[in-house]
Amino acid sequence: MRASGILLPIFSLPGKYGIGCLSDEAFKFIDFLSRAGQKYWQILPVGPTGYGDSPYQPFSSFAGNPYFISLEKLIEQGVLTSEECDAADFGEDSCVDYGKQYVSRYALLHKAYERSGFRDDPAFLEFAADNAYWLEDYAMYMAIKNALGGKSFTEWDADIRYRRPEALAFWKEKEKSEIEFFEYLQYEFTRQWFAVRNYANEHGIRIIGDIPIYVSPDGADFWAHPELFRVDEENLPSAIAGCPPDGFSADGQVWGNPLYNWEAHKAQDYDWWTRRIAKSKELYDVIRIDHFRGFDEYYAIPYGESTAVNGRWEKGPGMDLFHTLEQKLGKLDIVAEDLGYITETVKQLVKDSGFPNMKVLEFAFDSRDSSGREAYFPHNYERNCVVYTGTHDNETLKGWLSSILPSEREELKEYLDTDSDDPDELIRRSIRLAESSVADKCIIPMQDLLHLDNSARMNCPNTLGKNWAWRMSSDACPAELSEELAKVVRIYGR
Repeated sequence: MRASGILLPIFSLPGKYGIGCLSDEAFKFIDFLSRAGQKYWQILPVGPTGYGDSPYQPFSSFAGNPYFISLEKLIEQGVLTSEECDAADFGEDSCVDYGKQYVSRYALLHKAYERSGFRDDPAFLEFAADNAYWLEDYAMYMAIKNALGGKSFTEWDADIRYRRPEALAFWKEKEKSEIEFFEYLQYEFTRQWFAVRNYANEHGIRIIGDIPIYVSPDGADFWAHPELFRVDEENLPSAIAGCPPDGFSADGQVWGNPLYNWEAHKAQDYDWWTRRIAKSKELYDVIRIDHFRGFDEYYAIPYGESTAVNGRWEKGPGMDLFHTLEQKLGKLDIVAEDLGYITETVKQLVKDSGFPNMKVLEFAFDSRDSSGREAYFPHNYERNCVVYTGTHDNETLKGWLSSILPSEREELKEYLDTDSDDPDELIRRSIRLAESSVADKCIIPMQDLLHLDNSARMNCPNTLGKNWAWRMSSDACPAELSEELAKVVRIYGR
């Protein structure tokens, strides 16, 4: 079915208290999507973020981000007051200040936890039992981490780093209240998330969730299951993830994630991956898997390297993983993020899986893309794909138009059949080009719909700074925009 949608992370929603969350603004955005004739809302990963604030480096592959818990909803529950929330310093509402979120929001969430009485709630007991396979490890990890001043588990004392039974028992008792606090946060996040998810589904909107292929080196997954990763005798990574040098980065990218021990996963009949995808199916209608090519071949960088130059490609599990997942979980609705350097074996894996892959319009007219521009021209698309103008890692369309070569800009104008140099006209035509393409799904980043420049860019890969911080203004979804989008959807049968 041809359909259209919008990419907007939860943290980019407008509203009070410094960060987008599962507040009334989420419901208002769903109303906007419905009026605009959209059928999908794509978000970024919702896991709890740490150093660098990247949603692709969460403390858990299963947990939700406590920052997304709506304080307004907690006020409605009577566990916080408006005065308490209004008095806290969250920074400016136009841009996420994660440092202030960490200080102010957690202080308020602690108050809500202490007043909640959640321990006697049968729904919490059911939630805790159903999610025990990840919740206990995550809550303990976060409690210990906080008690040790935020240190990664690789810096913890050997007894708890190696999860020796006596150490686990000691910390479980010592940090009992803090462990409960993190369990409460996951319960509250889940309650609020499903209120939003159900509202979306009731209004004909499906959620495209996003999961990173790898886990964080500072996280509960790695700490709880070192046997599933490539580690040395001290349970430190023996090799880490990244990608090789390309037209966008001469040194490549060093992500730092531990790499999977795929033989160990296969020996366990991919149980961990089965649980992870099952949890994702519970949360989302469609799952986008970031860096899908890593299932065919992954780039392994020796641990300790500062660049990706000395890495090498190694074989992943291929279709064996997805055959197992489908046998256990049934038909999977997955989008394969296959961008970057793509080989024939990656193309075959995507074809064998039957999952739609991704097409990015910007790549068709940008010589910096080393993976072959031809695949991104709309006249070469097949139906089973998802087209984007750009992704969270790219410049906005407006920013990109100012950075490409003059010859590339002329090529775009020729393709769009226009002599106009007006950026707004080129953006409008580019969006229409994506919507008119044969691709079954078309997803447009909100920044491109709003014609915003690179000050609204979501992420600049391999950098630390003001990434993952852009927020939409409260007046950014006027009736005129929804009417224009609804017209485009009607014209192109989406």
